[in-house]
Amino acid sequence: MKRILLAEDDHDLGVSLKNYLVLHGFEVFWAKDGEEAYRQFLVKTYDIGVLDVMMPKMDGFTLAKKISKQQPMIPFIFLTAKNEKESKIEGLKLGADDYIVKPFDVEELVLRLHNIIKRTTQQKSLQISSHIPAEHIVLGSYTFMPHQLELQSPTQTYKLTQKETDLIYFLYLHKNSLIPREEILQKNWNKTDFFTGRSMDVFISRIRKYFKEDQSIAINSIRGIGLEFIVE
Repeated sequence: MKRILLAEDDHDLGVSLKNYLVLHGFEVFWAKDGEEAYRQFLVKTYDIGVLDVMMPKMDGFTLAKKISKQQPMIPFIFLTAKNEKESKIEGLKLGADDYIVKPFDVEELVLRLHNIIKRTTQQKSLQISSHIPAEHIVLGSYTFMPHQLELQSPTQTYKLTQKETDLIYFLYLHKNSLIPREEILQKNWNKTDFFTGRSMDVFISRIRKYFKEDQSIAINSIRGIGLEFIVE
């Protein structure tokens, strides 16, 4: 049974969502504010977080940041009454797996939950499978350690999220070649819509910054086509 951390300050919606999700086979803990949700996260392991953006005591974005520091692989769906571009972009910067604007169809939420959990489970299996070598991978002056979720530069060690690790490994497998944008999206997110594309852009921008110390490594964007991961 998959366990959901639900953070929603609207009492009626919280009750409705929890009951509906339990009926569909999920174990659900419902917190009425961000601080309560974080306290609960510290004592149990969750498969996914469904977080309202605007909550008392701690908003959903802050909550997601704190949780991700402790459990980098956990996916999130953000719930919000705001249909604003800035709010969506903030969620994408955090690596949101989905973003639902209220009001929404609860059946659609259940479908998205199943899809994200399935994809996350597949990614975890890939991460520990023989397809990803246990040894370190040398990229220029960097050392990439996928199983430790770490990237070592000449001056520091970056703690990676699971998504960052998957993307760097995917780029490594296709280094020094043109990778179509749709292939990157399909292989790593299983969808190619606009907001998923924006999420990918955020991750790529972050990974570029990680590799900035080595001029022999570059991630080049070919407008309208895809990316090149150059390692000399």
